[in-house]
Formats: sequence, structure tokens, C-alpha cells
Amino acid sequence: MAATETATGSPAVSVIVPARNEEACLGACLQSLVSQAGVAFEIIVVDDHSTDRTRQIASSFSSGEVRVIEAGALPAGWTGKNNAVTAGANAARGEWLLFTDADTIHLRGSLARSLDEAKHHGAALLSYSPEQVVESFWEKAVMPVIFAELVASFHPSQVSNPNSPAAAANGQYILITREAYAALGGHTVISACLLEDVALARNVKQSGRKIFFRYGGDAVRTRMYRSFAQLREGWTKNLALLFTSPTRLAALRALEFVLIVASLAITIATAMRGHMQPAAVAGILGLILYTMFLTRIRRAHFSWDANILALFGLPLFSYLLLRSKREHASGHVHWKGRSYSEERSLLATGH
Repeated sequence: MAATETATGSPAVSVIVPARNEEACLGACLQSLVSQAGVAFEIIVVDDHSTDRTRQIASSFSSGEVRVIEAGALPAGWTGKNNAVTAGANAARGEWLLFTDADTIHLRGSLARSLDEAKHHGAALLSYSPEQVVESFWEKAVMPVIFAELVASFHPSQVSNPNSPAAAANGQYILITREAYAALGGHTVISACLLEDVALARNVKQSGRKIFFRYGGDAVRTRMYRSFAQLREGWTKNLALLFTSPTRLAALRALEFVLIVASLAITIATAMRGHMQPAAVAGILGLILYTMFLTRIRRAHFSWDANILALFGLPLFSYLLLRSKREHASGHVHWKGRSYSEERSLLATGH
């Protein structure tokens, strides 16, 4: 179906996958994409100067299924991803553009359904927050905490409300009309932005066009990071830009962890000494705090075991927030072997 065209001679959707050293996940991503049906589409993989088997994996698919292009030299003042997706958009022929990451898996029929959903809501931009696959202790501990904070800061109902100024998108799945993308200057006008998904959504909404944003576990899933080192580098790049007061938020979450753990410790210690009334008071306080914490975490759509381990993610989240703020303040942010200046990244995100 990838090579099938509409009556106008162009595919309905151009799927653009920027890829920089993605040999661990690209094959599964592309297999899930070429298996889509119900809509005419093309798939463009943009090789962003990979040094591993990324290009060979993309090229292993037939030319009718996947087209592989080069990102080209990285211009001064651009981030690597913005340069790659712009190259993909320039090569695309579709009426809609789907920007999706190489670590995503697309459920059967999701492409056609997302296009229908965007049209149903009259949206110029549709974005899904994928189901987050977590396997290691570190992923299960910290990812629910971060995504619970994201839900609170970028509530989907507010983002999708044309009367609200809230704007957000998840760069792992952004479906946008070619008309809107071209009219707003696409990624060219946000070329220096490290948080390009939110910046693109902001431009769409400020233009008066509609955004539709929701949790999209029924359409796409992803495993963002496969090691603690990747997790630390990735969230260090983003967290200080996602939250307006990272130091305050870090202090609040660290305090929440201390209060919950201290309540439990006091309950056990006083009960062992036979002081049941103080133990009951401390236990009730701890239960209330933990229930409030768990209620917030459950909104992030993670498994029960990840929700439980998320308690240990609170201090780790605080550490990552402060690390992110420190690295941004140092003037350079590192991601996938490149260094980006703080001046450019903050200017581009409007902070």
C-alpha cells in the first residue's frame, strides 16, 4: 500500500522517520509502518549521519516500501532532528505529513484511523502521546513520574480546546496538513529548537488552526530509552524546557518522597515499640500522601508495577530536573553526539 497513490497522483500521507544511529529499533518501526492499510502513503527515512547499521536496515526494505534519503550537512544554528525532518518534508509528496520517531511501533490500521480522526475533529495537527514501553528498573521508576507531570502541565483537553492558549504535541507522532506546515514555515522557523514538537504546536495554535492531542496507546507505542545513560541524556536535554520552574518542582517531588518514606518508617518504628496511636497517625498520613501520589501517577497510563516503582522515581526525577537545569545553564546541551547552545534552544522555545 505504501506506493499506492490517490486520484491526485500523490499519497494521502507522507510518513517521515528521522533516524540517527537507530539500528536497535528502526527495523521493527518500519515493519509496522509498511504493514499499514486503508490509506495511500509513502515512507521516507532520513538518515541523519548514522555510523551504525541504520541505513542498511532502512535500505533492506524494497524501494516501493521505503525511500531512504540523506539529511544533508547540518546548517549552523539547526538541531539535527529539525534538519532531518525538514529534508524529509522537502522530499514528501503527501497531502498530510506524519513525523514519527524510529523507536515507535505503529499498531495495525492506526495510520488510516489517525487521518480519519484528524479530519473528524477538523484538526490541522493531530498528535498522539504513545504508550510508553518500560522494561528496566530505571524506566519503570522515572518514566511514570515524568509523564504524570507532563499530563498535568499539558492537559490534552486544554491543548485540544481552541479557546485555550495551551499548546503541545509529542514529536513521536505528529500528523499535520501540508498546507499548515508550509504556511507556518514548518521546522525551518524553529530550526534551533530542542523542543521542536511543542514549538510546532504553538505555531499551529497561534495561527488559529486546531490541534487535537490525546493519549494514543491504541495507535502507537514506543520504548524511548534502552539504558540509563540514554534516559539521563534524553531527559537532561528536555526537562528544563518542559517545566517552567524546575528547581521548585524538583524540591516538591523530593519532599513528597521524603514525607511518604518517613511516614512509613515512623509507622513501623513506633509500632515495634508498642506506641500504636502515634503509629496509626503516621500510617494514616503516609497512606493519604501515597494515595495522592498514586492517583497522579495513574493518569500517565503505565502498568501497575511501574506505578509502584514510581515512588523511587521521585528523587531520580528531581535529580534529572536539576541536572537538566544545570546543563542548560552551562551553555551547552548534549544529544546523540552533538552539542547545542543554550542561547539558541531557549530563544527558539520562547523561554
